[in-house]
Amino acid sequence: MERIIRAIAGTFIIISLILAMYVSKNWLWFTAFIGVNLLQSSITKWCLMEDILKKFGVKSQNEQCSKSA
Repeated sequence: MERIIRAIAGTFIIISLILAMYVSKNWLWFTAFIGVNLLQSSITKWCLMEDILKKFGVKSQNEQCSKSA
């Protein structure tokens, strides 16, 4: 799940930077939001994207290992 979260964050950052270059500089606020969210999740150990992915049925590596053992 951690790899998926990093991939989503990286994709959002790249997309928002491209949109800032070609559409509006205001898309940089979205980039800043992602950065703040990553910083917040490192401090609080809570990540909204993780909760969203769990609701879609994505399992963390620990859950996958415990079921296969």
